[in-house]
Amino acid sequence: MSQQANPRGTFLKIADAVKRQIEDDPNLTELPSLAEVMRVHKVSRGVALRAFGVLRQEGMAEPSPGECWRVVRSGARVDRRPLDERIADIIKAEELEVGEAFPSASTLANRFGVSRPTVTKALEKLETAGVLAGGGQGKVRTVRTVPTREERS
Repeated sequence: MSQQANPRGTFLKIADAVKRQIEDDPNLTELPSLAEVMRVHKVSRGVALRAFGVLRQEGMAEPSPGECWRVVRSGARVDRRPLDERIADIIKAEELEVGEAFPSASTLANRFGVSRPTVTKALEKLETAGVLAGGGQGKVRTVRTVPTREERS
């Protein structure tokens, strides 16, 4: 019978190694990819995900759009509200009036660091809620109403 390494606890060892990486590099904002963790530690995707789950549970990391994991530093403020709520805040922050053009999906994707289809889904929610009008290929979205705090919640 061949001797095999016990996989039990492997994900904890990987989580500890990634924690050390986070602690050693205060400028680290994004964790290594799952593929990189799998390759370096010679483990399956499931084991790598469990390791990242430990980091998430301990409040050291969180998933971000695009399969990346972001480092969470104590004291750092991150807006975790749904994207459609954050996009709706642009209307008030930029003091847009009813009928004014709204930024494009590409502009918003760059601003929030997410993909254009993700922004499009959020914009569709705002159109359904009556906050934005228009949209569609080649059409400019416009502000239909200025949302109040009650409308967004």
